[in-house]
Amino acid sequence: MPWIERLIAFDTTSRNSNLGLIETVRDHLRSLGVEPVLTYHASGTKANMFATLPAHDGSTTGGIVLSGHTDVVPVDGQAWNSDPFKATTRDGKLYARGACDMKGFIGTALSLLPEMQATRLARPLHLALSFDEEVGCAGAPLMIMDLQARGVLPEGCIIGEPTGMRPVVAHKGINLYRCHVHGHAVHSSLTPQGVNAIEYAARMICFIRDLADKYRAEGPYDQHFEVPFTTAQTGMISGGIANNVVPSLCEFSFQVRNLPTVNVGEIIRQIQSYAHDVLVPRMRDEHPDARIEFSKISVAPALDDAQEGAITERVRTLTQDHDKRKVSYGTEAGLFKAAGIPAVICGPGDIEQAHKADEFVALDQLRECALFLRRFVRGMAVAE
Repeated sequence: MPWIERLIAFDTTSRNSNLGLIETVRDHLRSLGVEPVLTYHASGTKANMFATLPAHDGSTTGGIVLSGHTDVVPVDGQAWNSDPFKATTRDGKLYARGACDMKGFIGTALSLLPEMQATRLARPLHLALSFDEEVGCAGAPLMIMDLQARGVLPEGCIIGEPTGMRPVVAHKGINLYRCHVHGHAVHSSLTPQGVNAIEYAARMICFIRDLADKYRAEGPYDQHFEVPFTTAQTGMISGGIANNVVPSLCEFSFQVRNLPTVNVGEIIRQIQSYAHDVLVPRMRDEHPDARIEFSKISVAPALDDAQEGAITERVRTLTQDHDKRKVSYGTEAGLFKAAGIPAVICGPGDIEQAHKADEFVALDQLRECALFLRRFVRGMAVAE
């Protein structure tokens, strides 16, 4: 509990720096004789941390990663019954922003560091903390690239996202893009001389909705997911400066959440092809400078369960849960697996409690997580 409370006290909303939290954990690890590696955001205001507890023979490559993200979603506009950045316990639950997603898992792992160090590990044990997971898994790729450059090559990874301490073996991909529609501004009394960016953006948005409807109607489907098909939607839009001006610019963001078996690149190509092959020629008939551009905001690949690793079987055994469970939300597990590191998701709490006012994790879940991690670490000990 003390470590969870310390982590919660840092307001690591994604728009903020997480360095206070990261440096506090780094200094604690240093006091235990462990030197973490930090990988920084280009701005220098955020960092990932990767720390290794070596095996009994001193080896640091291979082994298992315990992974969690340090950032949390905003509390703006939410009606909390307690300070969201102060851990509050009542009715068998721990309330705070990040209690469930996912400082409960990270704090539990940190509290067990002395026990981990006291174990004669047959393989190294790693702790990975990332930034900006909540805004598109932007931090973890830097950490993973560093692992590859250093040749660490872990054998497996447990992502401690809230799953009720039940293993999750697959999740959808998240692909977030921005579309910029450039028209031509004129006075609204001269509408035929302009190119209305909002109207052409509306055509793009309807095309994306039509694609989404097609996947909903025709599949493919995977009934292990709560939403068993690939989805797409427009999330934000802005454009225009006045009612009497034909708008020259409209921007909107859209996302595609694809089943692991669906080629999301093909979906994006269809969207871009509609823009460039259908809409842009029409727009340029109205003005030669009109255009549509796309920019990638973030991509978190899906986690596919086609080849479950030994780490998944180990977690299944310890939790005594062999159900095939898949989720529609994204995690960093897909990034680890794409880098050749088999991953499974298992952590305390219920995703239904994440991101809400009065977010909480049940104390029973934290105790179950601690018991699970203790058993997992014991299972990594050298056979006597």
